[in-house]
Amino acid sequence: MSKDTSGPAFPGTQYANGVQPTGFSQGMTLRDYFAAKAMQAMITNDVIHSVAMREASRAGIPEEFAVAQMSFMVADAMLKAREQ
Repeated sequence: MSKDTSGPAFPGTQYANGVQPTGFSQGMTLRDYFAAKAMQAMITNDVIHSVAMREASRAGIPEEFAVAQMSFMVADAMLKAREQ
């Protein structure tokens, strides 16, 4: 089962050499965008980072993947909140 990504966050026209339209780019997904923003907060704020690492440890997530996995958990919660 694939995750709902809620479609592209930044779709647009692709250009070759900045001048010739060559097609359409989907860009990153909204889920990826939300996860990137959550990850940025986690790695730049010591308190949030500590909480994320503690919660990841409780969930059995390996330390090297903790921030990334927690970021996607936050992104999934944000997507779910949008449905409300």
